[in-house]
Amino acid sequence: MVLVLLVVAGCASAPPKHPDNICQIFREKRGWYHDAFRSQSHWGAPIPVMMSFMYQESGFHSHAKPPRTKLLWIIPWKRPASAYGYSQATNETWSAYKRATGRWIADRNDFGDAVDFMGWYIDTSHKANRIKKNDAYHLYLAYYVGQAGYQRRDYLKKKWLIKTAHTVSARARVYERQLKGCEKEFQRPWFIRILPFF
Repeated sequence: MVLVLLVVAGCASAPPKHPDNICQIFREKRGWYHDAFRSQSHWGAPIPVMMSFMYQESGFHSHAKPPRTKLLWIIPWKRPASAYGYSQATNETWSAYKRATGRWIADRNDFGDAVDFMGWYIDTSHKANRIKKNDAYHLYLAYYVGQAGYQRRDYLKKKWLIKTAHTVSARARVYERQLKGCEKEFQRPWFIRILPFF
């Protein structure tokens, strides 16, 4: 019984097989669309933007962590940050999210909680820095350097981050085009979606 539970848990947290196609992601991970849609409805953050962030941050790995630094170039050492889970939220930022939303049992390795966090952070960026909620490029810069860092324009010192933000923005546009072609499929009632002829 324990072995079966471990196998099921491992399958549940495995990243999607086709991360470059949002339609395939939601077909494989049946509950993810509804989690993302709830976050979009609550926070006004577009699904393609949130999913593009998550792809960049963790590759949709539920237990992702930053790679360890090396001591003397060979010995695995400390991790550079406390980032963890789908959203790679740090301990401090995740605690701020829980305080702000009252979602005290939210877990960074739970997709529904992680995508709600992303929606909350995008909403925070919109309020703090007046970034449009569909502006994946500037939203990602604020996501990475923080609201105060964005105001200071800390990202201008990081050419690699600017390049990454462009990548995230481009992926969000691709996801948006893809989702327009398949979203109705995920909005049908579950008992219709499981029938092969629908």
